[in-house]
Amino acid sequence: MGEKNVAEKKLDEQPVTPVAPEIPEESPLAYENADFLNSPDGRILRILAEYQEPMSRFRRERVQDTVVFFGSARFRALDVANSELELLANTGSAQLAPESEQPATMEEIQRGEATRLQLKRAEAAVEMAQYYEDARALAGMMATWAKTLPGRRHRFVVTSGGGPGIMEAANRGAFEVGAKTIGLNIKLPFEQHPNPYITPGLSFDFHYFFMRKYWFAYLAKALVVFPGGFGTLDEMFEVLTLAQTRKLAKQITVVIYGSDYWKHVINLDLLAEKGAIATSDLDLFQFADTPEDAFAILKAGLTEHHLESEYEREQRRLEREHGVPVEPAPSAQEILGPDITKTR
Repeated sequence: MGEKNVAEKKLDEQPVTPVAPEIPEESPLAYENADFLNSPDGRILRILAEYQEPMSRFRRERVQDTVVFFGSARFRALDVANSELELLANTGSAQLAPESEQPATMEEIQRGEATRLQLKRAEAAVEMAQYYEDARALAGMMATWAKTLPGRRHRFVVTSGGGPGIMEAANRGAFEVGAKTIGLNIKLPFEQHPNPYITPGLSFDFHYFFMRKYWFAYLAKALVVFPGGFGTLDEMFEVLTLAQTRKLAKQITVVIYGSDYWKHVINLDLLAEKGAIATSDLDLFQFADTPEDAFAILKAGLTEHHLESEYEREQRRLEREHGVPVEPAPSAQEILGPDITKTR
């Protein structure tokens, strides 16, 4: 018995060969790992992507700088000629506002079925239809003039937030004269779509509002502010603050369109009277009430501040010799990317 126990003990003491583990699934490359990229740890890469990807497209499309149009995105044109518009549920939303909030139709007014709110909205619809047409006309004037400017890149490209309403009107005006036009759209919690007039290679969707604001501000050489709401006010005052504090190393022409609307909404003169802003800050913008007057202001400001430099003279020389190339621009940083203005 003793010898048997010893043998069994020796067998028990022999090392057991481990079972070979299964080959693990191949790990994704870091830049292909959707779980990581969409996590808080991947936020910095998402932010950088919303900087670098637009940069590469602006360079490829040979965009030098822009003229930005802001205005209400809550009205969607149905038949602009007849001043018929629909009110959207939210800014840029694809969903309509409730029927009770829609502008009254002519039939409802004639039958006495329109509520007071609907009557006011009907008046606003007529007003906004005119602003839509004015933005469309002004964008067409701006784009037509910009197409005549010499240089190897596209100047003063009409740019909007990419949605409906005034944004659509601006893109539409540029589109109708055969010019490139940019839409900087933003992903929102509700359904919304870019308007159809944006140049396909220049339609952008942003997740981060601040990256969208960056591209609005840093390519813009002029800003046109049509009647609008919170978003329009936000963008207007942000640019005016950058100009007021001399944070931008450039002169930006700001046109506030529709003096009657804006002087009812905000009293900028009162800010100066109360000392909240300097009297000279009122020179940071100009009012206009017709597309012709607005275009004259834009053309004068852009010509004075951005078309008479030594750099521009060199661009004109290259234009005379070579013209605007048809093929996409190289992506190398040294091949004249978009004209992003330095901050101080």
